[in-house]
Amino acid sequence: MSSSTLTPSPTPGSPTPGDKTEGAASHRVSSGLLDPKLLLSSLPDAVKKLDPRVMVKNPVMFVVEVGSVVTTISAIAHPSVFAWSITVWLWLTTVFANLAEAVAEGRGKAQADTLRKTKTESVARRLTNWPATQDEEEVPGTALRLGDHVVVEAGQIIPGDGDVVEGVASVDESAITGESAPVIRESGGDRSAVTGGTKVLSDRIVVKIASEPGKSFIDRMIALVEGAARQKTPNEIALNILLASLTIVFLVAVVTLQPMATFAGAPQSMIVLVALIVALIPTTIGALLSAIGIAGMDRLVQRNVLAMSGRAVEAAGDVNTLLLDKTGTITLGNRQAAEFQPAEGVEIGELADAAQLSSLADETPEGRSIVVLAKTEYGLRARAQGELTHATWVPFTAQTRMSGVDVDGTQVRKGAAGSVANWVTENGGSVGSDVAQLVDGISAAGGTPLVVATKVGSAPAKVLGVIYLKDVVKEGMRERFDELRRMGIKTIMITGDNPLTAKAIAEEAGVDDFLAEATPEDKMALIKKEQEGGKLVAMTGDGTNDAPALAQADVGVAMNTGTMAAKEAGNMVDLDSNPTKLIEIVEIGKQLLITRGALTTFSISNDVAKYFAIIPAMFAGVYPGLSHLNIMGLHSPQSAITSAIIFNALVIVGLIPLALRGVRYRPADASSLLARNIGIYGIGGLIVPFVGIKLIDLIVQFIPGLS
Repeated sequence: MSSSTLTPSPTPGSPTPGDKTEGAASHRVSSGLLDPKLLLSSLPDAVKKLDPRVMVKNPVMFVVEVGSVVTTISAIAHPSVFAWSITVWLWLTTVFANLAEAVAEGRGKAQADTLRKTKTESVARRLTNWPATQDEEEVPGTALRLGDHVVVEAGQIIPGDGDVVEGVASVDESAITGESAPVIRESGGDRSAVTGGTKVLSDRIVVKIASEPGKSFIDRMIALVEGAARQKTPNEIALNILLASLTIVFLVAVVTLQPMATFAGAPQSMIVLVALIVALIPTTIGALLSAIGIAGMDRLVQRNVLAMSGRAVEAAGDVNTLLLDKTGTITLGNRQAAEFQPAEGVEIGELADAAQLSSLADETPEGRSIVVLAKTEYGLRARAQGELTHATWVPFTAQTRMSGVDVDGTQVRKGAAGSVANWVTENGGSVGSDVAQLVDGISAAGGTPLVVATKVGSAPAKVLGVIYLKDVVKEGMRERFDELRRMGIKTIMITGDNPLTAKAIAEEAGVDDFLAEATPEDKMALIKKEQEGGKLVAMTGDGTNDAPALAQADVGVAMNTGTMAAKEAGNMVDLDSNPTKLIEIVEIGKQLLITRGALTTFSISNDVAKYFAIIPAMFAGVYPGLSHLNIMGLHSPQSAITSAIIFNALVIVGLIPLALRGVRYRPADASSLLARNIGIYGIGGLIVPFVGIKLIDLIVQFIPGLS
């Protein structure tokens, strides 16, 4: 077999049948509904955020709060309906801005409260000298330390995060994942990790604790969904710097405007100047920016994905390359025996008998399917291991890549073509060209060939034939990959299969490239190569051997069923352990970026309308020509300024649901997204304020003191 290879796949063909995975359209990230009750329940938190020590973290809204204080003092010193109206609405603007963030955080706190209910004070049965003895002592779950061993039996709660080091059990993880069906956890392999707070339903396991008190998986989940560990992303920081810079520019502009206004004979009151500042600076996006980021993480939590930071969510939106494991992600995962293909001169019944015999001790889905195929297609009775009293079973290992049995002087082996060929050669036999053709033919068809060989007594070993194991590509995967291609994302299938098998599956699934016979070093090298080209890489993994690549990837999604090493290495954990969800994660990340861009465009566009409302109102008395800029036909300077400030506050409340739900995302290229962004949120951001401010003015003009 050849070494690892990265090969472009040919042009995709037609979709293929598979499991009942939904098609691409059904996976699009959609917007949800905002519960109005959440707005009311979040109001107290919004008021608490008026603390200047909190507000200073948001420069734009801090300026609005300072302006609110200034107008309050001015309104007290020189009371009027106009002064108090502006003051009240400026304070409401500040509260509404905090409300957006409070609502986003409130949803996280509600999820955290649900998680806290899963934490129970449990008593752990700690093993004092394992594995030398099975002596136990009962200790509180909080007293467990990293490296302790505990025994858990049916009906008991697992007291802490860890790995199963002995036994196998059925575990109820519904409190963590929401999935009611129990899962199997066993020592060794990639299904050994267990989570504290889950319940053992059957059997007995010994768990090695892998977390310190207060640092369990649930503890981290609670802290993260509450936003305690949320960090601003690089793009968010850059946008904050831009907004702060614009705020400083407009502050300077307004400060220098007063001397000019005085010189022109139209000095402005402090109330009007503050109103102008608030209208000029990008208050809308400044108010919603933090909520957009928190809501992005919240959407992942709703899909049972835990992001370790906001950076991971944003990086998912910028991903250029997607590494997907073949088994369980692109294909169903359980390969099934489809056919026995005998070598020249070998009866098919002889091959079927040997294949079944070598699979009796093989409890994998593939092994069981071989036994079933031999029974249903060739009438061979399914023998039990106990019937073969003198048999020596040879288990499969990663080193030998073979399994089999020795019984009554006969040795039977079944496994990878190269491994069985070496065994045959070492035992005096040879592999004919016909067998090599069978192996290549199955591989070229996208199947997995398992060669069966036997050795009777002192006679040379001989190959009996090949078992055709068939992988089935999941239904709808081709459409998903087509969508990713339209988004400009390159997909690479990772597999341990030989290049011929990998090539056939890649063609059927429609991925862009594949990496065959992949080792942990190969995965790491591929990720680094993509990153050196300036690309962001996302991948999934569940085993300890995936940990280095998960740590190297920009977005590493670890499966909850995987090892603790994998979960620690990744920056996201999928509680459902569904590798296909990586595609949804990328879509959610892109939705976050699109939402931020759309609302930024809308915010800057609707500021233009406020300029047309306030500037003519300030100077039309001195420069009558400016009245031509009053294209909205606003009633008076007071009503114009008040209407602009009221609209400025109300639009924040109106956009909170959109900021939390996110702009509806549909796969498209960058130019299409830009055109849609400008067309809807750019032009819409110009039109909506003109209509809104005019409607408010029609009401305000009837209020004495504002007309």
